[in-house]
Amino acid sequence: MTEFDTLRKFFTTSDGVGLSYIEKGSGPAIVLVHGWSQCAEEFKYQLSGLKQSHRVIAIDLRGHGQSEKPDYGYKIPRLAQDLFEFLGYLDLQDVALLGHSLGCSVIWSYLDLFGPRRIAKLILVDEPSCLVVNPVWSKEKIAAMGAGFTPDMAFEIANSIAGAEGVNFTKSMIASMFTEACDQSVIDWVIDCNLQFPRKHAATLLLNNIFQGWQDLIPRVNLPTLVIGGEVSVTPVEAVRWIADQINGSQLEIFDKDSGGSHFMFLENPGRFNFLISGFVKGDR
Repeated sequence: MTEFDTLRKFFTTSDGVGLSYIEKGSGPAIVLVHGWSQCAEEFKYQLSGLKQSHRVIAIDLRGHGQSEKPDYGYKIPRLAQDLFEFLGYLDLQDVALLGHSLGCSVIWSYLDLFGPRRIAKLILVDEPSCLVVNPVWSKEKIAAMGAGFTPDMAFEIANSIAGAEGVNFTKSMIASMFTEACDQSVIDWVIDCNLQFPRKHAATLLLNNIFQGWQDLIPRVNLPTLVIGGEVSVTPVEAVRWIADQINGSQLEIFDKDSGGSHFMFLENPGRFNFLISGFVKGDR
C-alpha cells in the first residue's frame, strides 16, 4: 500500500462508474487530469509539492488507475462529462484545471460541452490540437497541428495495443516518451501505471482521441492559460507553440532537453514544473 492509497476517495458518475481520486492540501484548487493510459498517482510530485499552498486533486479517469473499468464510456466527451460531474460533486469553483496529454483533450471537450463553468485558469501540458494527418495539409500545417498519425497508422497502433503483444508494445511506446537521462526505474513505474488500464479499452480510447480535432475550439479559449511543452517530447514543439499563439494572453514554457523536456517533464523535473504551476495559479507569473 502506498501513501496515496490511504488518501484515495471515490466518486460515482451518472452512469454508475466509480472514479478514484487523491486529494492533498488546502487553498486554491488545482485539479490534475492525466493523459492516455496514465493515472492520478503519476502526479505524486505535484500532490506533495504543491499541497502547502493549494488544494491539489488528481483523478483517475474511468478505466485508469484505481477507478472502475467498465466496458463502456471510453470516449473523450464521456470523460469530459465525468470531469464536469466530478467538479460538481466536490462543489469546486474557480478551479485551475491542468491536463496532461489526452487530459488536454478532455479539457477542450469540457469547454466545448459546458463552457468555462467552475474553471478559472487552464494549464495545458504537451498535447497537439489534432493528432491525425489530413493528406491535403502541407508539412508546415502538419507540424503546427502536431499530427503524427495517418488513419492507417492509428488503427495499426490501436490493434497492436489491443493484440496479443499489447503489453510489450506498450512498454516500448512509453519508454520512448522520456529523455535519455531519465532513470529506468521511473520509466518502469510509469509503464506499470499504464498497464492498470485494460489494453482493449486503451486501444479504444487512443483511437477516439486521435480522431478528435480542436483547431476550432482552441482560439476561442478565453481563460488565463499556461501552455507547457518539452523540447524532445513526442509532441512537436511547433504544435505546443501553435496552441499558445491561438489563446490570447497565454503563457508558454518549453522545457529543454537538459531540463527534462520530455512528454513527462512533470516527473523528470518536478521542481521547475511545480514552481511554474504555483506561480501561475497564484498570479505571480
